[in-house]
Amino acid sequence: MRTQRRLLLFLVFLVTLISAGASGYQVIIDRANKAYSDGSYANSIDLYKEVLKNGYESAELYYNIGNAYYKLNDYSSAILYYERGNRLDPGNEDINFNLKIVNNKIADKIEPLPELFYKRWYDALVSLFSLDTWAKIVVILFLLSIFMASIYFISRILILRKISFWLSIILFFSFLFTMLTAFQSYSRLKNQHEAIVFSPTITVKSSPDEKSIDLFVIHEGTKVSIIDQIGNWYEIRIANGSVGWLQSSTIEKI
Repeated sequence: MRTQRRLLLFLVFLVTLISAGASGYQVIIDRANKAYSDGSYANSIDLYKEVLKNGYESAELYYNIGNAYYKLNDYSSAILYYERGNRLDPGNEDINFNLKIVNNKIADKIEPLPELFYKRWYDALVSLFSLDTWAKIVVILFLLSIFMASIYFISRILILRKISFWLSIILFFSFLFTMLTAFQSYSRLKNQHEAIVFSPTITVKSSPDEKSIDLFVIHEGTKVSIIDQIGNWYEIRIANGSVGWLQSSTIEKI
């Protein structure tokens, strides 16, 4: 009984430790929130970005910056910061809702390529929680599986040993699956190279050369995937699969 209690206390401690955030910037964030409430949107952006410059970021912080830019009718910047928040917390309903609204404000309405159903399902699963939340779930499942395994080895009650044995197996395989999902979320966060167009109108070229063939035109606020880079040129792909080259000065990475 004492061993079980210790394991539970350790689990609570570890989850609390993981959940602890940086509260040192809260004073600046409160000032930024006040400036936003007062309608001083540019000032609130400066304060929010001061927090970012000091190394702290969160989905909520990016969401607030996106809202301030939206109030200033700077839709490209709003999309950029909403997308940055979405990358940290893809399941955030507020960010996703505002992204849909602001994307309806821009010129380009690009239909994405259809995806296989199982890829859509798995992507939806990965996007269900933020990376931090997936990490917490991994730790909790691992500790619970260890806890159940310890009951199996310690207990002398047959029915309790059977229940704890099967629960430990189920929890362990759930831990492995969740760890894979968390790794996929981490990989997506680190390896997804996307950007937002900031030029009002840009002609995408067939090669990294101003004199090359014009392929298609995109406008500010459009999200692109970066495939390659040569000098100050990026090879990009848009949602419908079209590929071409544009200058790096016309976009900003998410």
